[in-house]
Amino acid sequence: MSGVYRDLAPVHDTTRVPVTVIEPDGHARGGIVVLHESREFTDPLLDMMRSLADDGWTVLAPDLFHRTNGAQADKVFGDDLFADFDACFDWLIGHGVFRDCVGVLGFDSAGTAALLVATSRPIGAAVSIAAPGIDSPLTPQADALVHAAPKLKAPWLGLYSEDDPVTPPHHVEQLRDAAARAAVATLVVSYPGLHHRPDHPGFDRDAFDDDAVIDAQTRIFDWFDSHLR
Repeated sequence: MSGVYRDLAPVHDTTRVPVTVIEPDGHARGGIVVLHESREFTDPLLDMMRSLADDGWTVLAPDLFHRTNGAQADKVFGDDLFADFDACFDWLIGHGVFRDCVGVLGFDSAGTAALLVATSRPIGAAVSIAAPGIDSPLTPQADALVHAAPKLKAPWLGLYSEDDPVTPPHHVEQLRDAAARAAVATLVVSYPGLHHRPDHPGFDRDAFDDDAVIDAQTRIFDWFDSHLR
C-alpha cells in the first residue's frame, strides 16, 4: 500500500508550500507534481494519484492557494506558481529523484499551469487535461496557450473534450498546430463527449464511456513512462 502523508516544501521567499505526498512501495523511479484547482482532494483524484504511485512514481500535490489567506482565488499563475513548483521540484530532488525524472500533471486551469511550467522549467514531461486559456490568457500573469506551446521545453500531452464549451474544437486545433512547432514531442488528443474525466467529483464509472476513460489514463501513464527516463 502506498504511503500518504503531508509535508512542507520550502519556497525561496521563506514561506513553505503545504504538499500532499503519496510514495510508492520500494524505490521511486521518479516524481510527478500534480497541480489541481481544488483546496480538497476528491476521491477519484486521490485514486488516480495512488495509481501513479503504484506505478512507481512519488506523487507530490502542492496547495497552490496557501498564500490567499482565505480569499477565493481559484487560479494561481505567474511568480507564485513557479515558486511553488520550484519548491516541489527541489523537494523531489532532495528525496532522491533525478531532475529529468520529474513530471507535471494538471487539470483544468491547473492544466494550463502545467503547460506553462513546461515552457520554463527543466522537467522531463508534462500532461494537461482540459486546459483552458487557449486563445486568450486566463489571467494577466498567464500566457495564452497558443503563444506558450511553441516554447515548450519538455514533452507535453494535452487531453481535451470535443464538447467542452470552455475549449471549443477550433481552439484545440489551433493549440495542436502551435504545439507542433515546439522542439519537443507533443500530442493533443480530443475525446467525444465529456467522458474521459475520472478525476471529477461524483465520477460514476457506470455512467461514463469506459473506453475513453481507459484510453485517457493509459495515455497519461504511457507519456510519463516514455519520457521520464
